[in-house]
Parts: sequence; C-alpha cells; structure tokens
Amino acid sequence: MPGVPGLQAQARSRHTPFCPGPAPFAVLTKASDRMIFRSYYLGCLAHASYMVGDRTTGVAAVIDPQRDIEQYLVDAAAEGLTIRHVLETHFHADFLSGHLELKARAGATIYFGAAARAEFEFTPLRDGDTIEMGRVRLAILETPGHTPESISILVFDLDVDSTEPCAVFTGDTLFIGDVGRPDLMAARGHTPEELASLLYDSLHGKLLTLPDATRVYPAHGAGSLCGRALKDERVSTIGREREWNYACAPLKRAEFVRLLTTDLPETPAYFPFDAQRNREQRPLLDAVLDRLRPLDLDQALALAARGATLLDVREPTEFAAAHLKDSLNIGLSGKYATWAGSLLEHGRPIVLIANPGRESEAAVRLGRIGFDDVAGYLTGGLDAARDHDSLIRRADRLTAQELALRTPAPLILDVRERSEREAKQVAGTIWVPLGQLARRLEELPRDREIVLQCASGYRSSIGASVLRRAGFERVADLLGGVEAWAGAGLPVTSPGMADAEARGG
Repeated sequence: MPGVPGLQAQARSRHTPFCPGPAPFAVLTKASDRMIFRSYYLGCLAHASYMVGDRTTGVAAVIDPQRDIEQYLVDAAAEGLTIRHVLETHFHADFLSGHLELKARAGATIYFGAAARAEFEFTPLRDGDTIEMGRVRLAILETPGHTPESISILVFDLDVDSTEPCAVFTGDTLFIGDVGRPDLMAARGHTPEELASLLYDSLHGKLLTLPDATRVYPAHGAGSLCGRALKDERVSTIGREREWNYACAPLKRAEFVRLLTTDLPETPAYFPFDAQRNREQRPLLDAVLDRLRPLDLDQALALAARGATLLDVREPTEFAAAHLKDSLNIGLSGKYATWAGSLLEHGRPIVLIANPGRESEAAVRLGRIGFDDVAGYLTGGLDAARDHDSLIRRADRLTAQELALRTPAPLILDVRERSEREAKQVAGTIWVPLGQLARRLEELPRDREIVLQCASGYRSSIGASVLRRAGFERVADLLGGVEAWAGAGLPVTSPGMADAEARGG
C-alpha cells in the first residue's frame, strides 16, 4: 500500500497545569484543512490523551481524557468545536478518566469497547463500528489483551484517503517500544497468560496489518507502569514498531506469552482501585474540589488525631528543615501522584501541608488518581506552626562523605526499584522497594540508625518520613542518592541482584 501523509497540522501538545512534563510532541505534517488534532501529555502520570475534530461540522471527539478536562473544553471552543464524543480505549488503572466530566460539561456520549461493563450509560463499540464527523471518520478495532475490553481507534482523513488510516490511537495495547501488561486485569476472570494470548492476536491479526505509514498514538509514554520498556517518543508508526518493538517481533504465541508474563514490575497499590472506580458512577472532580477548605492548626491537628494523614507536599530540602510531627513527605516535583497512590490509604482523610498557592495543585493531582478524601489544607502552610516548637521536627540528610565516615556505620536501606539496583548499588546495603516499605517495617531494626538512599534523594525522603511516622527514631537519608555516592568516588557494584537477599525482595 502507498504511504499516507501524516496527520493534520496544527497538532500540538500542552503541559497541563499542575504537572511537570517532558518535551512536547513534534508538530505533525499537514494532511487537510478540515481535520483538527490536539495531543496532550501529562508528564507526572506519563499519560497521553487526544482530541480530533472536523472543522466543517464543528464536532470533536476526545480519546482517553484525564479527569481535569478544562484544556479540552478551552481548545475546542477556540476552534469552534463541540465535544460530542468521548472514547475510552479501556478501563485505565493508573488514573481516573474524564469521561463522566466530559459528559456532564459538554453533553458528550461515552464509548467503551463492547466487552466493558459499567454503572453508567455508554455506547459499546465493536470491530468495524464507525463514528462519522464530517470529513473525519473514527473506526474501531477490538484489541483485547491489556484488558478484555480494550479497543484501538483508526483515524481517517477522508479528504486525503478514505481507504487507509492516517493514524491509530492504540490505548495501552501498543506502546512505542512496548505493549501493555497482561496482568493488571488478571483478577477479573482472566489469567495473565490468557490475556497475553489475546494480545498476541490483537497485535498480529489487527494492528500489525495496518499500513506501515499509519501513525501510532498510545495512551502512555516512558515512566508508565502499564508497560515495562516504553520509549520517550510520543508518536511512532506501525512500520517502525514492527521493526524495533521487541513485542512485535515474529514470535510464536507461546514464546510471546512467556515473554509478557515474566519479570513483571510490581503493580502500584492504587491500580485496582482506579480500574474499578473508572467503571462506577463516581463523583465529578469539580464536586470534590469544591469541598477543599482552609484549616487552622487546631483543626488540622484534630483531624490528624482522628486518623487523618498529614501530607506535606513540599520539597525534601524544605521538609528536612522543618515539618509537622508525623507528617508524610511526598514532594510535588517528583512522581507525586504515583507515590501518593502507593502510600496513602483510600478512605482516610488527607490534610495537605503546602507552600501557599500550591494547595489546589496538590488536591487536583490527588483527584486525578481517585484520592478524593482531602479534608482541607493548613492555612499558611508550615508557617501556621511557627510558634509551636513542640510540634516541629527536623530530618537528617547526609552527604555521601558524611555517610561514608559515619560511626558506628548505619544500616543503609536502598528503596529503589529492582532494575536500578541491578545496575548499580552501594555494597552492604539492604533492599526494600519504596512501594513495599510500609508493609515490611518489621524487617528493619529499631535499635540502629537507618539511612535511606534512592537515585537522587526524592524517594529516600518519602521513605524516611514513612519510618518516622512508624516510630523509628534514628532515621536519615542520603542527599543526592546513589549518584552522589558514586560521584564522590565512593565504591559501587553492579552485581545483577543474583544473591539470595535480592531474590527475596
């Protein structure tokens, strides 16, 4: 088949407020003046969403939206479009989708794959179904494997070619350099092996039969735990994935299934909750944020005494200088939502401690992953406690040189992921990944100083605050992490995690 021009110009991405992100998508080659395409990338969740519309009819569709939907409405209005359709490629596990919000604000019809089951009304989509928007057509491929209800969405610009798609939204079925994990929905009546076998058919029987020039737009990029080896790029082609993607190689089914079900990373604790929440008729984000209220110190402490979590979202250096006793530190600059989802408890109220002006950001980013139990925020941030020294704690952060000279030698606790530790580690350390730390506290001694280390110092600050909240008294963390240790010329090893201790982690 001949090559197809790229998807229409005016494509752009934006870094949505309240989330740092990597470099934007490249501007795409123009195809026709009627099609409008927008891409959005939420860096902290490695989440891509899209809007495609037709200029002549003024109709648009949004694919895999995030829960805070204002950017889609603003962009649609700027182009004279009305969002009539919201298509979900599957029930996402790593964030709450914005389909209910778009239905409420724009009157959009919700679409899922025909195998989906949900509490709200939606239109089921099957192989060959189409959504017509003037000179733009969306056509459906059922592509189960990552989840049973997964679909992919072909995009046809009818002013260019009515027979070959110019793009395909692949959701979590096909990533750039990877494919979706088959284990996240395995508890719902399917084994990972069964889903991997379905994914094999979806790839080789459907997606990889598309023309090489078909542009591939997935729902996630590098850093997402919905796959294992996603690349940094935001757009690819079917031809490129067929050539370079390890999972698109001409493997036999059994080999493919074995490859996809071996050495999978740990599933974050909040994934099953979000996958279920995306099926439900849940509260809208605006209603959740309307409940956000300022709290004075006495109110915040009273909530904490009744079981609320004091969540300090300032940076590790600020937290170390001064923080409220028993507060948990997860800084907004890192993978805030991911670690909040892994460490917070659903149903337990949250009191935010933020620098003034960043309270809404902290609440929105929690709302994106379904943590709607924010009781309020401490008015004025930590300054509210400036005259209460008995409530303030400070955290030790050691340089690499200080740690190397510390006597007696502390226990060094590595909270990184397995792949990081396989590549480089400080000899003699013990390993408990941060996501497992809260449930493995009994493995740690309380009569010895513990110094936590990660790659750069962000996760170690989180882990150290977890230990302090659990009553550990002699806790510090390593400034700059393993990289600072190695940069100081101190010894590191690359053992490949072959020892029994590593296997037990």
